[in-house]
Amino acid sequence: MELAHERLIDVVLENTRARSSCRWPRRTGVDPAELATVKSRLKRIWMAGDYDRLSRYLEPAAEDFFRRLAAPRGSRLLDVACGSGQLALIASRAGVIATGIDIAENLVERARERARVERLGAQFRVADAEALPFADASFDFVTSITGAMFAPRPEVVAAELLRVCRPGGTIAMANWTPQGFIGKMLRAVSSFVTPSGMPPPVLWGDQATVHQRLGRGTSSLRLMCHKVEFHFPFPPREVVRFFRNYYGPLNRAFASLNRAGRKNLQAELEALWSEHNIARGGLTQVDAEWLEVIAERA
Repeated sequence: MELAHERLIDVVLENTRARSSCRWPRRTGVDPAELATVKSRLKRIWMAGDYDRLSRYLEPAAEDFFRRLAAPRGSRLLDVACGSGQLALIASRAGVIATGIDIAENLVERARERARVERLGAQFRVADAEALPFADASFDFVTSITGAMFAPRPEVVAAELLRVCRPGGTIAMANWTPQGFIGKMLRAVSSFVTPSGMPPPVLWGDQATVHQRLGRGTSSLRLMCHKVEFHFPFPPREVVRFFRNYYGPLNRAFASLNRAGRKNLQAELEALWSEHNIARGGLTQVDAEWLEVIAERA
């Protein structure tokens, strides 16, 4: 059964790679009205719920990610699609000059408040990953943890990450893989993370696709899958409710359904979390997977 599932994933990947440049392949030829509609919808999705609550459960993995970057004190780091500032705050605590951007105003405000409370120098602003408001070669490290992967035009995102990184600098991403647990969960609500015409975000977790998007602008590209552990002090049923309340795509998915639809989606997600749960006694532990991308800017 598992082998059949993996073969299905391979087929889906091949099909989605072929479609990945279908509607918005370049900066030109874009229908501005259609693109604006898609971006507005994505913004509403990520402003829903309270991603800050969920991001705290990713804190250990984010700290490990930053540690592997070995960013020296005084270096300049940009956190793209920063959410409530998780990585930029970690970097700022380590003496890095950190900046974060996100399309969701409420998350940017939360990041600013967290920096103020901790008296950190990290700066945050509302901005689009496809139009970074910075000069060329502004940063030593350009990073994103499961954020930039959700922008609608991946080729434009890749070009912007490369543009604002200095030659010899580092572009680093952590992207959910198609075959990993979060990739499976996102398939259940795919229409809420992948509007019509947009390549699936989890293609950023596919090694061949990442080579296509970043390979030509980099002098080296290292890709490695890392396990990401989710630990929740409550059972799978409550984990689904937690995501439903605080994770934008699930929040909007449930809100769009009638009572029967919500009941079915709840049951589907409960079954998924229960199937992968390796904890007992009313707790939940699930091992997810992201692809870590470490590239040197050419």
